[in-house]
Amino acid sequence: MGSKSREYLFGSSIRAAAERAVEARLKADRLACEAWTLRMLGYHGPAQPSPTLGDALNAGYRYLEVKCLGCEMHSTVNLTIVRQPKETPIHELERWMRCQDCSKVRGYPYKRSHLVALRPTKISASDPPSYGYPGER
Repeated sequence: MGSKSREYLFGSSIRAAAERAVEARLKADRLACEAWTLRMLGYHGPAQPSPTLGDALNAGYRYLEVKCLGCEMHSTVNLTIVRQPKETPIHELERWMRCQDCSKVRGYPYKRSHLVALRPTKISASDPPSYGYPGER
């Protein structure tokens, strides 16, 4: 006479715990990204500490909005094509941001960027750039 397998006894509780862990991780990543975005929009920084690239992608924030301090142009960076490890914090991406328009005028790669917010979509006519609180330009 055999006994019931461990899969039969514990399988459903293990799968349920794993599903709850995935949901909790997704919620934690989403909340961390929202808190960082609100801090950047409200206080204009500090950018550190920031969520990691993997956290932002897991939470559904596929784009990073960046503002050039020279020409005031807002643009988005697609985080799915960034060639950095997923453990890289978002604030470390700032050092590689270059404004194309300012670089063309000066003739060399010119860096004057400011991280603005994490976004689920690109900047478009229906989804304009982010600004801080009302009255700010």
